[in-house]
Amino acid sequence: MISRAKSDQLFSEALKFIPGGVNSPVRAFRAVGGQPFFVNRASGARVWDVDGNEYLDYVGTWGPAILGHAPKEVVGAVQAAAADGTSFGIPNPLEVRLASMICSWVPSVQKVRMCNSGTEATMSALRLARGFTGRDKVIKFEGCYHGHSDSLLVKAGSGALTFGNPDSAGVPAAFTRHTIVLPFNDPDAVEAAFAANHGQVAGIIVEPVPGNAGLYLPKLGYLAFLREITKANAALLIFDEVMTGFRLAKGGAQERFGIAPDLSCFGKVIGGGLPVGAFGGRAEIMDLLAPSGPVYQAGTLSGNPLAMAAGIAALEQLHQTNAYDALEELGASLEAGLRAAAASAGVPMQFNRCGSMFCAYFSAEPVANLANALKSDRERFKEYFHGMLEAGIYIAPSQFEAGFLSTAHTRADIERTVEAASRVLKRWRRAAA
Repeated sequence: MISRAKSDQLFSEALKFIPGGVNSPVRAFRAVGGQPFFVNRASGARVWDVDGNEYLDYVGTWGPAILGHAPKEVVGAVQAAAADGTSFGIPNPLEVRLASMICSWVPSVQKVRMCNSGTEATMSALRLARGFTGRDKVIKFEGCYHGHSDSLLVKAGSGALTFGNPDSAGVPAAFTRHTIVLPFNDPDAVEAAFAANHGQVAGIIVEPVPGNAGLYLPKLGYLAFLREITKANAALLIFDEVMTGFRLAKGGAQERFGIAPDLSCFGKVIGGGLPVGAFGGRAEIMDLLAPSGPVYQAGTLSGNPLAMAAGIAALEQLHQTNAYDALEELGASLEAGLRAAAASAGVPMQFNRCGSMFCAYFSAEPVANLANALKSDRERFKEYFHGMLEAGIYIAPSQFEAGFLSTAHTRADIERTVEAASRVLKRWRRAAA
């Protein structure tokens, strides 16, 4: 057994001063049992806890670490920027450079506004959509998490789903009465919602590849359907690419699937590991933002030089290293290996993957929406999580979170992961016998 005495001590101390001992709920390990470990160093595809234990990391700070932890180019860019000042509250050249890169990489984005988190990005995009259309209602999908703003915290994914309470106390019903929640991958439900709310829907907000209830993919033609029905109803299509942006392709999920939304929300990768968010889209929509237009949005630290420098360095490295082909190859290798390991052990498993994002569900049924995901064997997932952790492999401590690969992962890392998974899965077969 791995000793985590120092982590346990730190967690006891944290419980005295921090609600639940953590600053983001899923970190508490409540979904899998046990106590979290505390990390004090990370490099490449590995993290080290305060007890000196090393883990091969497939969480990657929940998506941003696409180049691995502490890549020298990003660290160097942050150090150089910090030497000139950590924040100005005044326009700086790095804001313009990163904005230009985003608009260049994502053709649907003609103008972009920086902010400090994915939650800020989605919240602001919805306000902008309502301001542009003059309508109040918004369609979202079960299990899709768009941050913790009040109007979107309805049947959400991520931590809200992990704890069995997709909604939140403290959110007045009036704040969510304009939010229409539908099952993902169900065109009929979307058509019915528009028919029942004719001329009232400002837009649809969707994770093009939902990654907050595990991971499931859009069915063939589904995203194109959403594009068509929003156009037909003079509503906006908003892609929440906080996870998928600059990860699934240079232009994100919209490049991978060939769909151009009206507005897009970004985060994670574009900050190189620092807090960041952004939203952008057609110029005629974005120009409604203050100070040009009547839709207000602001932020003291928006566009701060450290996050901008880190984001620029990260995107440059992705471009220069042909990262997406390498990530696709690693993802395919991991998928093939884990599928084979589950089949060999006689364990029913669905392995969903899109590029460098993935999730394994212990279920005999395909997973294409939240209802399917909820049928998976979460008790078996708990055993799998702890078995892998004891083998020095860290996956998300919840069935309802995606896993992430980085360019720092190697073929040897994939082989080690598959071998560990095979041992854990075969252990169940022996126990059943």
